Amino acid sequence: MARFRSSPPNGDDAEQRKADDPPTDPAARARDYCLRLLTSRPRTRAELAQALVRREVDQEVIDQVLGRLDEVGLIDDQSFAEMWVRSRHTHQGLGRRALLEELRRKGVDAEVAAEAAQGLDRDVEEERARQLVRRKLAASAGADERVRIRRLVGMLARKGYSQGLAFQVVRAELAAEGTDVELLDELRD
Repeated sequence: MARFRSSPPNGDDAEQRKADDPPTDPAARARDYCLRLLTSRPRTRAELAQALVRREVDQEVIDQVLGRLDEVGLIDDQSFAEMWVRSRHTHQGLGRRALLEELRRKGVDAEVAAEAAQGLDRDVEEERARQLVRRKLAASAGADERVRIRRLVGMLARKGYSQGLAFQVVRAELAAEGTDVELLDELRD
């Protein structure tokens, strides 16, 4: 029968417990918390700062910790914004305006957000809008034309597409479907 030891040999039990204890230094605790947050998903500098403020960390410690994370490249709002624009446009179908608003809410600088949104090609944005409209066309086939147009243009507007692009895409897709688009011209004026 095997015998099990209840503690490690050579008195390492106390050392192990000490290593498992959370750090007492406020900067170390704040850094560890930020690192835990960053393991789940990328975050902006502002998001991390807000999380530390909620934990009642001193502003001096926040600046120190975020400065160090910035130095080593763990916080990069430019990369975050570019990734966010690509991901949300591809998977959620969001347009430029909605993407800029989301980045603003996440604390990304307006210039950084605008630069990231510039990376969104107009042709790609238009094609994504077309895909969204095509997906909704079949479901609205029996509805009144005015209602149908209003719903399709409204859907694109809520997703952050410009009014001009929304009308252009809806017009083209309805025409491709064989629908009379003169009503659309009346509604646009």
